[in-house]
Amino acid sequence: MGGVSATRVLLVDDDPLVRSALQLMLGGHDDLEVVGEAVDGHDGVRRAAELAPDVVLMDIRMPRLNGLDATRQLLAGPRPPRVIVLTTFDADDHVVEALAAGADGFLLKDTPPAEIVAAIRRVVDGDPMLSPSVTRTLISRLRAGDDDRSQQALLRLAALTERERVVALAVGRGLSNADVAAELHLSVPTVKTHVSRVFDKLGVTNRVQVAICVHDAGLD
Repeated sequence: MGGVSATRVLLVDDDPLVRSALQLMLGGHDDLEVVGEAVDGHDGVRRAAELAPDVVLMDIRMPRLNGLDATRQLLAGPRPPRVIVLTTFDADDHVVEALAAGADGFLLKDTPPAEIVAAIRRVVDGDPMLSPSVTRTLISRLRAGDDDRSQQALLRLAALTERERVVALAVGRGLSNADVAAELHLSVPTVKTHVSRVFDKLGVTNRVQVAICVHDAGLD
């Protein structure tokens, strides 16, 4: 058969109807493969260890182990998957915490199927899947508002090269890798390399955390 292997997706939700709907929705795309389902966070962590998915669609409110704690456990592992949080509320405090902890984004459960598929593809490619308004909301809710935090952010950004700093500021504005490449006249692979170095130097795991650092430093 050859070709590019399909993105492996694990569904974690305590509602069997939601899991069934997602299974049907994703099953019609050759580049996506639902490799398993889990009924709660504890089951999700166990199944992720067994199946090594590329992306986990993670419900927040579940029995035994909620999606927030399950996300933290997954991201603390040696080869963490991308995690997309599923919720019925766009202002859910748990979603804010999950994103700050390293999840790659969130989707409302009533998001149109085409947008869910597009979101999975984007996080696999390392692009942001949060709208600027969502990112602004997240940043404002996490902001401590003290000079200490601002100074710490400036110190962290000072470790970047000039080009990495420019890329970090662009990421902080919510630009995708392709957008950054077009704006800075670079290739997309070069941008991805810079973004990876920014992550390493800032000690973050996703683009939202870069945006938070840029915001705290007063550079947005």
